[in-house]
Amino acid sequence: MKPTIAILGASADRAKFGNKAVRAYARAGYHVYPINPKESTIEGWPAFGCLSDVPAEELDRISIYLPPALSLPMLADIAGKKVREVWFNPGTESAEVMARARELGLNAVSGCSIVDLGVTPVEVDAMT
Repeated sequence: MKPTIAILGASADRAKFGNKAVRAYARAGYHVYPINPKESTIEGWPAFGCLSDVPAEELDRISIYLPPALSLPMLADIAGKKVREVWFNPGTESAEVMARARELGLNAVSGCSIVDLGVTPVEVDAMT
């Protein structure tokens, strides 16, 4: 069974990190659930309007590419999903967001989820 990831803030714009993450995780063998209410597909994957629309009961990861002001109100929905790790990528985390995530019992990780796969965002562009 493939590992799963939901990418909050996924983008159809290949220059954005929310798109690079979709490509990097797909290449690493993940089943990708891009979350973006304005898109129907991203890099060939069906896009979902919100996390609650994702059909997977459990996720291995959620990777966030949204500013703290947008991610903070979503934390309760994230906590309602069975997920092993929630990655807050550079620029998405804040002390308040991280504190609230931990308060909700989330396994919150502050770092670049693409780099955790063993590639850099620049390398993702060179591969695809």
